[in-house]
Amino acid sequence: MSKSLYIAEKPSVATEFAKALKISGRKQDGFIESETAVVTWCVGHLVTMSYPEAYNPALKKWTMDTLPFLPKEFLYEVIPNVKKQFKIVRELLNRKDIDTIYVCTDSGREGEYIYRLVDKAARVPDTKVKKRVWIDSQTEEEILRGIREAKPLSSYDNLSDAAYLRAKEDYLMGINFSRILTLKYGNEVQRFLKSQKWSAISVGRVMTCVLGMVVRREREVRSFVKTPFYRVMAALMAGDKEFNGEFRAVEGSKYFNSPLLYKENGFLKRESATNLIAELAEDIPSITEDGNWSPNVNGEKQKELMAEVTRIEKKKENKNPPLLYNLAELQNDCARMFKISPDETLKVVQELYEKKLVTYPRTDARVLSSAVAKEIYKNIKGLQGLNTARDFATEILEQGTYKNIAKTRYVNDSQITDHYAIIPTGQGLNALGSITHTAARIYETIVRRFLSIFYPAAEYRKVGVTVAIKGESFFASFRVLEKEGYLKVLGSPNEKGTKDLGKDKDSPEEGDNGEDENSDQSFLQIVMSLKKGMLLPVHGLMIKEGETTPPKRYSSGTLILAMENAGQLIEDEELRAQIKGSGIGTSATRAEILNKLVKITYLHLNKKTQIITPTLLGELVFEVVNTSIKSLLNAELTASWEKGLTYVSEGQISKEEYMEKLEGFVGRMVEGVKTLNNQTALINYFNDVASYYK
Repeated sequence: MSKSLYIAEKPSVATEFAKALKISGRKQDGFIESETAVVTWCVGHLVTMSYPEAYNPALKKWTMDTLPFLPKEFLYEVIPNVKKQFKIVRELLNRKDIDTIYVCTDSGREGEYIYRLVDKAARVPDTKVKKRVWIDSQTEEEILRGIREAKPLSSYDNLSDAAYLRAKEDYLMGINFSRILTLKYGNEVQRFLKSQKWSAISVGRVMTCVLGMVVRREREVRSFVKTPFYRVMAALMAGDKEFNGEFRAVEGSKYFNSPLLYKENGFLKRESATNLIAELAEDIPSITEDGNWSPNVNGEKQKELMAEVTRIEKKKENKNPPLLYNLAELQNDCARMFKISPDETLKVVQELYEKKLVTYPRTDARVLSSAVAKEIYKNIKGLQGLNTARDFATEILEQGTYKNIAKTRYVNDSQITDHYAIIPTGQGLNALGSITHTAARIYETIVRRFLSIFYPAAEYRKVGVTVAIKGESFFASFRVLEKEGYLKVLGSPNEKGTKDLGKDKDSPEEGDNGEDENSDQSFLQIVMSLKKGMLLPVHGLMIKEGETTPPKRYSSGTLILAMENAGQLIEDEELRAQIKGSGIGTSATRAEILNKLVKITYLHLNKKTQIITPTLLGELVFEVVNTSIKSLLNAELTASWEKGLTYVSEGQISKEEYMEKLEGFVGRMVEGVKTLNNQTALINYFNDVASYYK
């Protein structure tokens, strides 16, 4: 009797497939078998690429004349510590009674690669039927759907080609560039560090680019020179409420385009700010020694100073729920909120996936597919079993707000490649008792983001007030939350129900609208009643001192976002959603790359703050690459390689075309390094860098 074989990526996943298929056969060494089916598993990678010495023993020694190393045929070998499981899998794949193979490794490029390597090494005959199971969660329903709708494995040949090319690319760049740079500059680095321990210069297509991003940011911070600035504020009275207006040198002002200004709302010198206050209160002799003015000095009431309302702007503003989580967004939020690294976040969300609590984590998409949208009520209904989500889920189901979700921006098939966004399955809730406190918090974060999209936009009332004091304009703006909408699920910005749209109040950057975040409904009503031409008493003029701030260092989370956006740190989530492209690395590899850079001590990660900085060794390696293979530090170029792999997986270019470009690039770079004679200049760079690490 013929049987079907199901091969998963991990033992835990294989167990879930066996449960879904009702395979009650006894568990053997490395597989589970019943009368009709067999389930087995890899343990991650079973097969890997061979080191150069497998091609020729002489290549074990690193020499200039053996580079570039560009084999025509690549060799692969079974990883030594998993040989036993490989042998079990190989025998099962080739068993005569197995006629159909269901490939159930993770649904992505790396999962595809894991099986293809095994298939090739095990020499599985093409006479067997091979089908690919592609699922988005490990719920029983989804597993059975994936098996039922499994496509021929050949349908994923382009993805397989991209997977092989990604591995070859990392292999060729890593081996060739690490060897040539170590041979050329390794001794200089070792001598400079006075290190007795020899170590190679480790570089790679993605990791070196990321190192460059962090080093450049650190140097921007170092070279930053603080600029002090001085803003003039007016304390204005409206009814019995006081609010602040900020001076801006707009057109018509005596100071419009004046060289005395840093920006339109900040002076370069305190003296200039003091002079403005003196001009505004010139006939009211009550300016204090620090340049401020008050109508009451030494208990004596002075002549009243008035401000005329010259403009009132009133409008409503709606803010929609954010898009759903992809892995990068989740890693960024977890680094910010829970101070955990992207690597830790991925491990946690992978555990949540394996416990059926959430959908597949290694995704770049932030939307749902139209097919999932049709069944989304099931996910919501399942969350009624979760205490913290029960009321929200019930409200959504009762009001039916999920019914039109397919017509919103949260559903878009064109924005999905392999998988849709990370959402709760609504199942597996009994596993919540077995996860850590951190895992539970991350799960709730995913749940709340998911449920928020079924709520309406938050509605704000905004009012902008412009007043004139002796011809100079002062501006104030306010925003109050009128309808919380989705914030009912995600939480209001602050306890008073207000939100500051402006930037740091100590920064006079353009676009700072100085919105008052302490306003409330009663105060808003007073401001709303103001009319053009009304006079408001000025209760004070004061100088507010500030200084420009340096660029922010990357946190582990913002670095992941910058990698996703091809080296750009785009903090605005709406703008990030519009960025097209594959970025640097993939959702599956970014955390691992960052982890490696920390492990080899090129970068330092502060575990408490999640701030990332370069080490001295990391900066020395940066200098080596910057003077030899500078293009490795180019974020756009690195992203273009990733984009090329996407083109291969989509069938837009052939694997032969890609390989030709790759070999040409590696060969040219290696030969170029051989001709360089820049060690002396490099030592000068090293000395400059080292001055920051004394």
